[in-house]
Amino acid sequence: MSEVTLPLFPLKTVLFPGGPLRLQIFEPRYLEMVRDCTSQGTEFGVCLIVEGAEAGGATATARVGTTARIVDFFTTDKGLLGIQAEGISRFKLQDTRVRDNGLAVGEIELLEPEPEIPVDPQFALLPTILEKLLEQTSEIYGDVPTQRLDDSSWVGCRLSEILPLELVQKQLLLECQEPETRLEQLTRFLPDLGPN
Repeated sequence: MSEVTLPLFPLKTVLFPGGPLRLQIFEPRYLEMVRDCTSQGTEFGVCLIVEGAEAGGATATARVGTTARIVDFFTTDKGLLGIQAEGISRFKLQDTRVRDNGLAVGEIELLEPEPEIPVDPQFALLPTILEKLLEQTSEIYGDVPTQRLDDSSWVGCRLSEILPLELVQKQLLLECQEPETRLEQLTRFLPDLGPN
């Protein structure tokens, strides 16, 4: 584990390693952040907002988040800057401070990457569910390499993103210490997602 300082982008979303993130950027503090990340080739941190709003003043965030790397740019229908980012690594937030421009900066501890563990037979239904969901979200995930459907971490992260779970549930899944723990938790959430 290693400690890093990076800018924070609190959001009403939970980003997972390997996951896609599309944002429109209009606040000066985040325009400056995007400029710096692009010129320096650095990442920013995404944390779930637990109190406050995405735009404007101060927020309280979850302590575990994910670093994000900008991979592309676009222009929105309203002419605003848009970025396409990808989740890279989970981290634990140790401390925060706010710059003069209002941008939050965090002292973070990067968490170890999750090991690649084959999906246990008891969770065999989950990759099948994910494969069907990926077909329905091809505009977001594009051509997905099917061999990752054998990776417990990848399957758990993608299901956590795609399934219509509460944000608090998604955050719980992000904070899971082991890939198989995440898959076990997902199997508990699935019955609640059925038709009423």
